[in-house]
Amino acid sequence: MNLVKLIGNLGYGSRKEVSAMFRAGRVTDGAGDVLYADDRVEHADVRLDGEPLDAAAGLLVLLHKPVGYTCSTSDPGRVVYDLLPPRFRRRNPALSPVGRLDRDTSGLLLLADDGALSHRITSPKSHLPKCYEATLAEDLRGDETGIFASGTLQLESDDSPLAPALLEIVAPRCARLTLVEGRYHQARRMFAAVGNHVLALQRISIGGLALAALPAGQWRALDARDRELLFAPGS
Repeated sequence: MNLVKLIGNLGYGSRKEVSAMFRAGRVTDGAGDVLYADDRVEHADVRLDGEPLDAAAGLLVLLHKPVGYTCSTSDPGRVVYDLLPPRFRRRNPALSPVGRLDRDTSGLLLLADDGALSHRITSPKSHLPKCYEATLAEDLRGDETGIFASGTLQLESDDSPLAPALLEIVAPRCARLTLVEGRYHQARRMFAAVGNHVLALQRISIGGLALAALPAGQWRALDARDRELLFAPGS
């Protein structure tokens, strides 16, 4: 691919802006030699201002989404793209959230520019577990674990019961809930169905990929090892 088009598709600027980067000598190879727009160079060997380019199509990003941000490009308030480099919003193909976390839910959010990968992650057929940590308004009664695991709990306005879910009680008002499906506001509605209210909700893992110590508002691009963890059997 033409280098100007490549760098433009990664969101670093318009064709005109990228052409200006070449004229200014900002685009080099790994050895620091200035590149020209018609040079033939491997993607991995291109540098912009001394830094490697983002991955081409197939980029997968993990973001620690804070409360107060929406998974949208058009919301009038704060959106998750505000936490990412501006070029990520301009990439072609677009970098989009894989599933969603509502404004009041924090934690692990994936963003991808590969529709097939996004579908694989979100499809119920993948049975990819998603673990949430919930802080509750009332003490747990003790029977919630069995109710959630039964496969018979049906939420209001839903046409079918939920798949069995794993509930681990951490403290009287704190629990971890692992789901293999992603219905609308599912975790909050499940606790509401047993007479409780979620005060705070954080997604801490998807598959074998954990949020770990990544600070709120920070992100990182995922590599091949991360993808293996995401889809690791038994995760």
